[in-house]
Amino acid sequence: MSGGPARPGPTEDLRPSASGKPGGTSARALRGARVPHRDAQVSPAADPHGPVSYYGQPVIKPPVWRAYIPWYFFFGGLVGASAPLAAVAGVRGNRALERRAWATALAALAVSPVLLIADLGRPERFHHMLRVAKVTSPMSVGTWTITVAGPATGLAAARSLLGWFPRAGAAGAGAAAVLGPVLSAYTAVLVADTAVPAWHGARRELPFVFAGSSAASAGGAAALLTPVAHAAPARRLAVAGAVGELAAVHLMERSLGELAEPYRSGTAGRLARAARACTAAGAGILAVRGGRRRLAAAGGGTLLLAGAALQRWAVFKAGVASAEDPRYTVGPQRARVRAGAPM
Repeated sequence: MSGGPARPGPTEDLRPSASGKPGGTSARALRGARVPHRDAQVSPAADPHGPVSYYGQPVIKPPVWRAYIPWYFFFGGLVGASAPLAAVAGVRGNRALERRAWATALAALAVSPVLLIADLGRPERFHHMLRVAKVTSPMSVGTWTITVAGPATGLAAARSLLGWFPRAGAAGAGAAAVLGPVLSAYTAVLVADTAVPAWHGARRELPFVFAGSSAASAGGAAALLTPVAHAAPARRLAVAGAVGELAAVHLMERSLGELAEPYRSGTAGRLARAARACTAAGAGILAVRGGRRRLAAAGGGTLLLAGAALQRWAVFKAGVASAEDPRYTVGPQRARVRAGAPM
């Protein structure tokens, strides 16, 4: 065969067997075979499903995060968007909404560090990450944000719910409101700053997806818990967040091209469709009936919370699927090479 390097046939196996000899291929044939070059092009006839790696193995390792880490994404976003909502409600004198939003932020904040520490494996690892502060590291920024936002949210909630620490609570409310947007979106920056194709390819849009989802969940939770007469700001935040999330998801999938397939197929695709349905339905119910009916407000808020959780799971599952399939690693790299773009 002239031209490009030879490629093992469909029945050949060049891997060593248990005895150390190549399985399915004689030693003489193995000496005559040439190992495929890493940039070798595969013809469509030989590879009808797109680029593959050696023996179809993943090119990169799948994410090592445990399966419950999407809940960390969800609760962190809920904290981050509830804190500014509570702070603004307090400034405007809406005490009913302020108290419920701070209670939501405090409850979600109690869960987030537990999930993060559990994923790290040992509690002291969280402490070890506080030894340095590195602004170029999303993990370092997120760890310090949680560390500062935790006491700030606790002081603000104690002031609002119990009347304790009036001055420190006011300062805590301001700090939590400033750090809230960072807490809402930093996990998106964290996952996008990896080699996982479906995450890294969406690095421009994914923070907006998480931020919109966080706002929708915080507004939905406040609308669920607050009397209708006091929940108008929460409903506006929920609807705006839902619209922003759905728009960001649409732009993300359109810009990803081939890499959007993990978000549309398999488990991730089912979760993503359910997330869009819950988010759209919840926002519609809150916008149309949430200001008049308590039951409608509760139903719309619940749907928005479900949509936000499902969206985080969809993103997580899509990333895992794209890392396990070599097509999503090799294909975009070859496309960039052909286009003359940097790797």
